[in-house]
Amino acid sequence: MHVQEWLETIPAVSIYALVGLVIGLESLGIPLPGEIILVSAALLASQHGEIDPFVLGACASAGAIIGDSIGYAIGRKGGRPLLAWLGAKFPRHFGEGHIATAERSFEKWGMWAVFFGRFVALLRIFAGPLAGVLHMPYWKFLIANVFGGIVWAGGTTAVIYYVGVVAESWLKRFSWLGLVLAVLIGLTSMLVLKRKAKSVSREAEAEVETVGAAE
Repeated sequence: MHVQEWLETIPAVSIYALVGLVIGLESLGIPLPGEIILVSAALLASQHGEIDPFVLGACASAGAIIGDSIGYAIGRKGGRPLLAWLGAKFPRHFGEGHIATAERSFEKWGMWAVFFGRFVALLRIFAGPLAGVLHMPYWKFLIANVFGGIVWAGGTTAVIYYVGVVAESWLKRFSWLGLVLAVLIGLTSMLVLKRKAKSVSREAEAEVETVGAAE
């Protein structure tokens, strides 16, 4: 069933809770379609007055911030053994190449990696746990996490909502286009990161082989 059509069958309060929960779990490190759910809910809010876009954006932002914070705490406590365990259980999302790519981003950009990670599908999953594993000072993480969560979740809600209101005459068609666009953006970012991750993995394997040969 179309995501938006499914959301129409549940009360507004449940939509707020669902959006916050899915985005929170995604931010915590669980691969879920948080962006698709948020886009669908924002489009639905532009059609139905009982769904308040401000409350929706606030719930999405809260889910993003809280989820990332929990992910940070888990990553700080679990450390690299946690990443190794996740890599063994979920190699498609937490493989060594993906982790290496995310870690390089953190080393290069620091707080900005947490902020901009909100807008990249794969980094959105890694940001909290990896910041904890790398022992980023919590105050730095919190600032980037709060601003990133509000700009991404609140901004996405506002843009999709107001575009939906303006384009009310062709809203049904736009709902499909909006979802397809969100999926394409997410898939493209994941494919780019996957390609980089594979490159990093090959480089790491080559270094290991070189060291082994030298010994």
